[in-house]
Amino acid sequence: MHYPIWKIEHIRHQIEVVNGTKAPDILIKNATYLHSHLKKWISGNIWIVNDRIVYSGTETPLITDETEVYDAAGQKIVPGYIEPHVHPFQLYNPQTFADYASQLGTTTFISDNLILFLMLENKKAFSIMDELKKLPFSFYWWARFDSQTELENEEQLFNSKTVGEWINRPDVIMGGELTGWPRLLSGDDQMLYWLQQAKTKGMKIEGHFPGASEKTLARMRLLGADGDHESMTIEEVERRILHGYAVTLRHSSIRPDLPNLLKDILEKDLRIFDHLMMTTDGSTPSFHTDGVMDKCIQVALDAGVDPIDAYLMASFNVAKYYNLSNLHGVIATGRLATLNFLEDERNPVPIAVLSKGVWLRKDGEKVRGLEEVDWSNMPPLQLDFDLTDSDFQFSMPFGIEMVNDVITKPYSISVDTTDNELSQSHDQSFLLLIDRNGKWKVSTLIKGFATSLMGFASSYSNTGDILLIGKSKKSMMQAFDEMKKMNGGIVIVEDDQVVCSIHLPIGGGLSDKPMEELIEEEIVLKRELANRGFKHGDAIYTLLFLQSTHLPYVRVTQKGIFDVMKKKVLFPAVMR
Repeated sequence: MHYPIWKIEHIRHQIEVVNGTKAPDILIKNATYLHSHLKKWISGNIWIVNDRIVYSGTETPLITDETEVYDAAGQKIVPGYIEPHVHPFQLYNPQTFADYASQLGTTTFISDNLILFLMLENKKAFSIMDELKKLPFSFYWWARFDSQTELENEEQLFNSKTVGEWINRPDVIMGGELTGWPRLLSGDDQMLYWLQQAKTKGMKIEGHFPGASEKTLARMRLLGADGDHESMTIEEVERRILHGYAVTLRHSSIRPDLPNLLKDILEKDLRIFDHLMMTTDGSTPSFHTDGVMDKCIQVALDAGVDPIDAYLMASFNVAKYYNLSNLHGVIATGRLATLNFLEDERNPVPIAVLSKGVWLRKDGEKVRGLEEVDWSNMPPLQLDFDLTDSDFQFSMPFGIEMVNDVITKPYSISVDTTDNELSQSHDQSFLLLIDRNGKWKVSTLIKGFATSLMGFASSYSNTGDILLIGKSKKSMMQAFDEMKKMNGGIVIVEDDQVVCSIHLPIGGGLSDKPMEELIEEEIVLKRELANRGFKHGDAIYTLLFLQSTHLPYVRVTQKGIFDVMKKKVLFPAVMR
């Protein structure tokens, strides 16, 4: 980082500890730790004062009754893991996800700001970020330059004042991700100005270039992109490396590409591990049942990656790339005291976790959680309108067909949409997007979502507007009413009964429950959807991306049904 975080009196005290006139708060003795610069295991002692390593080497400090001595004999110590590409709003919220991840060794997030940006004025968003900053966990943030959908008021939201305030925050270290990159290629000087502004602040620019050609990658590199996480094949990895990109390999609930990519990298003997990072890229809760960045490291170890390279891809490589290695990713003097203690280098799940000098885990048990933060600034979902029969009039000539979890294309509607209930012999369902303030609606049909889902309502969506899906107009209305009573959530209704639900009280899109409970709720929801014909991999991502115009081919948005390739509204939203 480019700003001091220790006051002069703190630094003077740290010097006194090194001089031997004062004692450290914690002494890690008999330590075998990974040195990120030397790329080897070092033996010695680690002295810690408050949140900082003040010495690492063979010397022993002054020890008093106030000094905690931790004997690390027989253990391996590695830097705290860094998740470089976090979407911390996938039903969970940043605090609950961080609390869960930290117990597994992931102690730093570089996080998407989109939900905070869309739902809050900057002052209120920054107050939440300032609260998160106080936790024994490290949060850094992105600055988005586009909404990745079609908003009614995008120009008012994304302007030089609002975006500039994010760029000027010292804990915002990345611009993007650039889902709206075609606008740059089309000559959008406003977005290019924001990129240049971010670059002058030392920020990295993250691309979003799935399937991009070599010339597109070259153009985007010239426009300012530094890295990309969208490689799906070894050829795409090589192409990005060739043009000087930092490459983040993805292992997510919709793109679990990491095992195959690492296998191919090793088979081709590409010596590029110093230029690679790994991410779970906003995976939904149940994907994290077996870990966060520890999960990625385990995939790398299982693929045959050298353990030192595997750990550095999840720590030092990220810190070095984002100019954070003066604080993170290195076990050495002056860095934050954020350490993972392992029983064995082949098992990345730590038995103890020290984050910013605070023990979160010891002897395989949680000893401290991250304190809850105040979400009252997030506007609650309070729906002050009811649905009527007129909302369930469907007169579109075509609907939206799911190709997979997230890709949707148009199709010609072949059923009678005046019926109150559709047959379960096909996979077409009613689809409504309704403004959370009740002003407008978009009505169509969706093919391939389910075969026997009667009523489904979700306030979890890309924009916080309401999604309704189902075979039965009556059950859809009932699901809406149940979701309204909850002030936000996801609900399945069948035969006048609630089959399952997830309560999302924070802004109508985020749970306040611990990850362990949320994972169980999501597993139940996905099982019930699968029982009703949902055959794709991740229904939560489907809900999120139905509005996302960075993916082909048609999307349902606040402006109406939108043709992504032609960049125009095919059928506008209707005022209610």
